Amino acid sequence: MQTLRRCTMLFSALLFAGACSKSEQAADTSKMAATPAPAAAPAPAVTLADFAGKWAVVATPESGKDTSVTKYTMTATADSAWMIEFPTGVKVPTTASLSGDSVLIKTGQFSSQRRKNVKVWTEGSGRLQGGKFVGETTAHYTNAGADSVLKLRIEGTKMP
Repeated sequence: MQTLRRCTMLFSALLFAGACSKSEQAADTSKMAATPAPAAAPAPAVTLADFAGKWAVVATPESGKDTSVTKYTMTATADSAWMIEFPTGVKVPTTASLSGDSVLIKTGQFSSQRRKNVKVWTEGSGRLQGGKFVGETTAHYTNAGADSVLKLRIEGTKMP
């Protein structure tokens, strides 16, 4: 009986050792197969200098009954201090910052070029696409009630 128990224990130990070694080899193989390919090189980072220059910009409302465009010149520099100038001569300092491949732009409060006797401030984002500056902006009108926000699409063409 003792011999039978010893043989059974020995056989079980050998079976267990054999099973473990096969699993480890299979695990090693699967680790090698699951190793990801090297990551592609990241796209070159965008800088504010990539946006630098004078842009003729057209802002078009995304919805609503007033679909007239607003035109302005945006002067972008390699730093964060940009300037918007409307055909009326109103100049609006604008702050620019980067987020991924886009630039975030924000103005202080100024006299609206779309609504008489109303103050407005804007914030938006744009990116370079096909040689153009494209994006969207939101105008926030002060004391305008339910009609206090206007979303606009913007498209700028670089001026010579």
